[in-house]
Amino acid sequence: RFTFPFTDVLRLFGLLLISFAAWCLGYFLAGHVPQNTVSVPALQEIGKRPVLRAPAPKRQKCDHWSPCPPGNFAYRILSGGGKQKRAKICFEDEHRNVMCVPRITSCVTDSTDHSGQMMDLIRNAQEGTLFLMATHDDGSTRLKNDAKKLVEELGSKEIKNIKFRSSWVFIAAKGFKLPDNIQKEKINHSDQNKNRYKGWPAEIQIEGCIPRNLI
Repeated sequence: RFTFPFTDVLRLFGLLLISFAAWCLGYFLAGHVPQNTVSVPALQEIGKRPVLRAPAPKRQKCDHWSPCPPGNFAYRILSGGGKQKRAKICFEDEHRNVMCVPRITSCVTDSTDHSGQMMDLIRNAQEGTLFLMATHDDGSTRLKNDAKKLVEELGSKEIKNIKFRSSWVFIAAKGFKLPDNIQKEKINHSDQNKNRYKGWPAEIQIEGCIPRNLI
């Protein structure tokens, strides 16, 4: 005669009990849950709805990440890098490789006497002039010590530290003080182990906002 062990009987009974409980639960849900709670057409409709996307960020002046407060000028100064990437200056969204705006910015272009013309420009500039400066190629040997001293008097802390092909950018004012919290100067020296270009360091830049009432 064949008999079931007692443990097997308990397991069989438990399986039958669970199956019965599941059937009861399904019967209860079918009778009490509204038919329109979840349906196949509803799930299909979800996939047809348009996907909401965040609007593209608005472009700011001089490509700033965030806009300058009202009543401020926006600026960005980018040094040159390599033979092909020339220095660029942006002021109030006006992009120029070289830009001269009377009483706002001043510049020296294509001069054989770089030091002499820069010194004349700085000395003759009116009160309330804003200077935006950047190097391309070599600013260490093209500028004489007298010119570097004038730039230092404008507030530069790095002009006398410029080495061969150093990337350097600087903003200064004559006749008024720039805010302490803005970027005024940066420098990046040539390093054969770190240069982005052959014999040239990477470009460097500064940007910020200047209250209009200062100028």
